[in-house]
Amino acid sequence: MEIQFLGTGAGQPSKGRNVSSTALKLLDELNEIWLFDVGEATQHQILETNIKPRKITKIFISHNHGDHIFGLPGLLSSRSFQGDSGSLTIYGPAGIEQFVQISLKVSKTKITYPIKYVILKDDGIIFEDKQFAVFTAKLDHRIESYGFRVVEKPRPGELQMDKLKQYNLPNGPILGRLKAGETVEYNGHVLNGKDFLGKPRLGRIVSIIYDTRPTNVIGQLAEDADVLIHESTFSGIDSKMAHRYYHSTCVDAATVALQHNVRRLFLTHISARYIGKNSRILEKEAQKIFSNTKLANDFDSYEIKARD
Repeated sequence: MEIQFLGTGAGQPSKGRNVSSTALKLLDELNEIWLFDVGEATQHQILETNIKPRKITKIFISHNHGDHIFGLPGLLSSRSFQGDSGSLTIYGPAGIEQFVQISLKVSKTKITYPIKYVILKDDGIIFEDKQFAVFTAKLDHRIESYGFRVVEKPRPGELQMDKLKQYNLPNGPILGRLKAGETVEYNGHVLNGKDFLGKPRLGRIVSIIYDTRPTNVIGQLAEDADVLIHESTFSGIDSKMAHRYYHSTCVDAATVALQHNVRRLFLTHISARYIGKNSRILEKEAQKIFSNTKLANDFDSYEIKARD
């Protein structure tokens, strides 16, 4: 599991930061990539990475402001050109389907794969399979805006080979069945896989919070997260401006991380007023509250290692 930032700026692109998009790479887990917001020129940013658009199976849109969605039509079109692309699901607020469909219709763009839309309405779970669940909650922005919490389900413990050594089991399907917790018979022995597994390993949690004022639901989405990606449009010094424009400060983000047992905080959605060295002001302010904070830059990546 890996996070890669494709755009970390707010409002409009700058020389140093493109607008919002974050990739959650689940290649080892699902052979998929999920995107969170698709700002203008996201597909250009992808060209600078090893991301293959055909691997993108889910796109989560926080809200319908242009700096979070203007890259969607181009990305969807280019993904189609690759051929043999599987279906794709877009999760987003009301209006996102209309935006995409009108853009494709007016430009006479033909998409060669099915697109499914899941319109966000209520807080709660929006996706679940055997390995992952995704939760959402409405934030406090000028328009309808949502945060996301990706939860990896607990994984089976490792197969304890030292306990199996006495049975001289061959490599192959038998070990696979035991690792799956099944019962197998071999050389007169009945072996229950559950007896040879270590403790289940806790799943990882990634929380992504884009445009919002501080609100209690952020803490619910961020609780115990391995990684919290939180908008930090303004410095704490500019808190009044942040409130006026329905945004958060680096201090707000760090406070959430401190109060909700977050392991790692990344600051994103940085206003263009903090350019060059000035952007480090945000990181330093946040680190005074929550030391394990990093200011995200375009193309930064971070591997989220499995929990013990």
